[in-house]
Amino acid sequence: MARRKQSVTIKHVAADAGVSLQTVSRVINKEPNVRPEMTERVQRSIEKLGYVPSIAAQRLGGSRSYLILALNDRERTIEGWRAREGSDWVDQMLLGGMLTCAQHGYRLIVELIDTHSDHIERELLGAIAALQPDGVILTPPHSENRLISDLLVAHGISFARIGSLRPGPGFALTMDDERAARLATGHLIDLGHRRIGFIAGPPAYGVSGWRVDGWRAAMAAAGLPTDGLLADGDFTYASGKAAAAQLLGRPQPPTAIIASNDQMALAAMEVGRDQGLAVPRDLSLISFDDTPIVRFTHPPLTAVVQRIAEVTSRAVELIIADRIDKDVPAEPVIVPAELAIRGSTAAPARDRT
Repeated sequence: MARRKQSVTIKHVAADAGVSLQTVSRVINKEPNVRPEMTERVQRSIEKLGYVPSIAAQRLGGSRSYLILALNDRERTIEGWRAREGSDWVDQMLLGGMLTCAQHGYRLIVELIDTHSDHIERELLGAIAALQPDGVILTPPHSENRLISDLLVAHGISFARIGSLRPGPGFALTMDDERAARLATGHLIDLGHRRIGFIAGPPAYGVSGWRVDGWRAAMAAAGLPTDGLLADGDFTYASGKAAAAQLLGRPQPPTAIIASNDQMALAAMEVGRDQGLAVPRDLSLISFDDTPIVRFTHPPLTAVVQRIAEVTSRAVELIIADRIDKDVPAEPVIVPAELAIRGSTAAPARDRT
C-alpha cells in the first residue's frame, strides 16, 4: 500500500522561517503586531513549502475558533429531504455562508435543531461546547426564539438573526418581506386584478406575518377588500393544495393568488388546472423564494426573488467584524427582494381586449 504523503504543517513553516509557532500563527491571522520583515520571512516559507493554513494553526494565535455555527430548522429540513423535494433555501444559505467564511479563513458548520424541542437547550449547549464557535447564524424560526438568543448572550457569543426584526441582542437581517409582498400585490393590481388571494406561511415564522401585512397594505391602498381572500398554509405542498382549494372554491374566487413559498404556489397551479383554470388566462400566480423549479414550470412562475446567499454572507461579515471589534451597524440590515416577472401573471380575462 502506498504511504500517505506527509502534509506541510505550521511546525514546518516555523522551522523553515526560524520563528516560533505563535509568530507564524499571527502572520496567518494578519495580526498587526508583527514586524514587516518577520511577516515577509514567514510568507516566503509558506510559499516555498506550499503550506495551506488550518483552523488548528489559526487557533494558536488567540482565542478565536474560526468556526461559525448556523442553526437550521431540523424538522422542516429533514421533511424536505425525505420527500425528495430538496431545499434551495438551505442550499443558498450554505453557499453564501461558506464562501464568505472561506474568504476570511473561517469554516461554516451547520446544525439541525428543532426549535420546538424540549431538549433545545441541551442540544445547543452541546454544540457550543464541542465547537466553541466565534458566532452563530440563526435562521427562521430559530431567529425568533428567545431561549436561543438568551443562551448565546449568556455565553458571550456573537450572533445574527435572519428574518427577525424584534428588539433584542444579535444582528437583525431581513429581505424586507413586507415590501416584497406589496411589490407582488401591486404588480397584480397594475394588471387589473381586484380579487387577489394570499396563501400565508406558518405563524411561527415572522416573515409569514410580514408578507400578509404587505399584501393587506397594498390592497388597502388600492381600495380593494381582503375579506375571504386569505388562506393559511405551512410552506408544504399539501397545505398549498388545501389553501388554494379553499380560495378557488369561494362563490367569488380570486383571479390571482400569491403564495408564501414556491411549493404552495406549485400546489395552487395544480389545483387551478384540476378545476379547468388556465394559468395565466384564468388565474395569475406569484410565488415567494424563486427556487430553480419555478423557472421550468409551464408557464414559468412570476416570483419574489429572495437573495438568501447575500443575506447569509452579510451575517458572516457582521459576526467576524464584531469578533475583531470593528464597527457594525446597530440598525437592521435589509437586503431587498426583487420581483421576477414571468409567464404566470397577466391581466384577468375579463379585462382583455
